[in-house]
Amino acid sequence: MKGRTLLSARWVIGHRGGRHVVYEHGVVVIEGTDVLHVGASFDGEVARRIDYGEAVISPGFIDLDALSDLDTTILGFDNGPAWKKGRVWPESYVARGPYEMYDPEELAFQKRHAFAQLIRNGITTALPIASLFYRAWGETVAEFDAAAEAAKALGLRVYLGPAYRTGGQVTDTAGTIRAVYDEARGLAGLEDAAEFAKRIDGAAGGLIRAMFAPDRIETCTETLLRRTAEIASDMGAPVRQHCCQSPTELRLVREQHDSPPIEWLHQIEALRANWLLPHGTHATDAEFDLIAEAGATLVHCPLVAARHGGMLNSFPKLRGRGINIGLGTDTHPADMILNMQIGMMTARLSDGMDSIRSEDMYDAATLGGAQALNRSDLGRLALGAKADIAVIDLRHALQTPDPVQTLMTGGSGRDVRDVWIDGRQVMADRVIPGIDESADATRAQAQFNGLIAKYPERTTGHPPVSQIFTPSYERATP
Repeated sequence: MKGRTLLSARWVIGHRGGRHVVYEHGVVVIEGTDVLHVGASFDGEVARRIDYGEAVISPGFIDLDALSDLDTTILGFDNGPAWKKGRVWPESYVARGPYEMYDPEELAFQKRHAFAQLIRNGITTALPIASLFYRAWGETVAEFDAAAEAAKALGLRVYLGPAYRTGGQVTDTAGTIRAVYDEARGLAGLEDAAEFAKRIDGAAGGLIRAMFAPDRIETCTETLLRRTAEIASDMGAPVRQHCCQSPTELRLVREQHDSPPIEWLHQIEALRANWLLPHGTHATDAEFDLIAEAGATLVHCPLVAARHGGMLNSFPKLRGRGINIGLGTDTHPADMILNMQIGMMTARLSDGMDSIRSEDMYDAATLGGAQALNRSDLGRLALGAKADIAVIDLRHALQTPDPVQTLMTGGSGRDVRDVWIDGRQVMADRVIPGIDESADATRAQAQFNGLIAKYPERTTGHPPVSQIFTPSYERATP
């Protein structure tokens, strides 16, 4: 619809003077792709009005580590250790030759399905992440061309780049994990990613931007990371590098480079302000100082960390060091509200009740992501900002006197009602045009079941599925 659109609700989270502000009974006016006005009222002409009532009109969430496949981490929730449960390639699997466990059509569907899930949870900007455990090596340009088409059709703002690596993890039958390398293959993957980045950056009217995604730090060589840093800096593109997330990673990096992960990035002059670093749960104080000094962003993924018994130590302390913190969901469900809630709980478990307030975590989900991407036009509702908006229904919540505190205590991603991205309404009353939610869920489950059936092939000793994934209770028989 042409002309201005005015949105109103009980609560509007605007932005003024460098901080979010709350308007009770406020309005947001959209003109084209941007926000024209945020405030208590608007006297100008509008073509369309939508009153959301008992809801909060929020800037859309920015997900710096957004799940873009069918999440295999949930299979390890009650099934460990990882090396025994198909989460690390066994030597026998590597000897026969790793292969793609999904075909190109399945991979394309997964991106589209995941992108729709992100929108349903109020995520308007996403940097996709997928597992390489079930891949032959890295991600392909073809699947990211399909991802770009899906994002364009759905209207999702994305930063895209296929993941690449120069090494992989392999385990023997005793659980000793080592790295195996094919640097030529990894460098070829980087070159493909660089060509894709140049071609895709700015597509879909600017909704699609380029990023670089070297995989886990323990499976990347110095040459790969140095070249990545140089190419990304020249383009002004973000680099996301998973690091400081497991004891195995720390051991492998120490064995290979005689250094902790972040210190090694610093030593090879790769750590820069455009680097985004999930997860940091095993980083040292010295490494946090290096992140702060570089101006890099720590990507906090509290839900997936807590599921596996970990947490960041600690959100309040790192903010105090001047580190920019953004959020990533990195797991199913892609529920940023739940992610914020777990982040609040773990921070208070670490540092006490008074160490963090609701607005601190909300800032990370909005302003922290915008700062990481060097985008002052995202993560806020203010004049000239992009009209990326999540409307969150509060009719089913026990409302506190403050909307952000209500989200932290009683909200859910399922409460996201409408989503606007770049001024386009991409979801209305939880319906995304062109998406059959039920049919897609059935298709996704069938693909997931097929992957689970293949787990014995890539699990050490090749036990049956029933031994890899043990049930919560004994299965009753008639």
